[in-house]
Amino acid sequence: MTSQVAILGAGVMGETLLSGLIRAGRRPEELLITERREERATELRERYGVDVVSNVDAAAKADTLVLVVKPQDMPDLLAEIAPAVRPDQTVVSLAAGITTGFIESRLPEGVAVVRVMPNTPALVDEGMAAISRGAHCDEGHLVLAEGLLAATGRVVRVPEKQQDAVTALSGSGPAYLFFVVESMIEAGVHMGLPRSTATELVVQTVVGSAKLLRETGEHPTVLRERVTSPGGTTAAAIRELEDHKVRAAFLSAIEAARNRSRSLAAE
Repeated sequence: MTSQVAILGAGVMGETLLSGLIRAGRRPEELLITERREERATELRERYGVDVVSNVDAAAKADTLVLVVKPQDMPDLLAEIAPAVRPDQTVVSLAAGITTGFIESRLPEGVAVVRVMPNTPALVDEGMAAISRGAHCDEGHLVLAEGLLAATGRVVRVPEKQQDAVTALSGSGPAYLFFVVESMIEAGVHMGLPRSTATELVVQTVVGSAKLLRETGEHPTVLRERVTSPGGTTAAAIRELEDHKVRAAFLSAIEAARNRSRSLAAE
């Protein structure tokens, strides 16, 4: 019997996971997705060849339920699907700040829940997802979740108590890097470069630097020092960044994101 995966929520991340699974070799008949708007449902059927069903039908038919809704919509979704959920199903939640305990308390006893913190580079199959086990998870449930998320990038396991830090670091992390890229492009324009040229220079520098980090396995400090000649241009720039306490600002910013994640979960 074919194991069926249902993705509840056809927003950006839901569609990203759907398309990634199909590219990774999943057959459309193994997948379900939910979407209330008929125009959007038609679009998904035509684009991916999958069945678009109601949340209750998805919960009744699938072996694995992937919940990809906004945190504020999670209570209503759980109330809707709870009567159809079975203890032998696996529930994978991509909702930020929603604990496994919150989901378990609203579903039948014994349902395995895996919590995931993804990020937006999953759109180009370079995502970073952190997964945590709920009270009823075993190794098989974690392996199943890893297989799903690996379709759009890399996956690590963390204790659930670390998910707020993960949210601050990799969940919000792309925004910090985009902010740096914005700032570098503006500096290029300020110094007289055409915006298109400055953009190409900065974007390729970021892409190349990331690839260098991944492929060499070198510590970032080592790579930075190789670019920083004594008394050179890079050294002058680094001194300015240190004088403006950029390193400390990053630490404070990421701690603020972690604290906000904690407060959202409490709310």
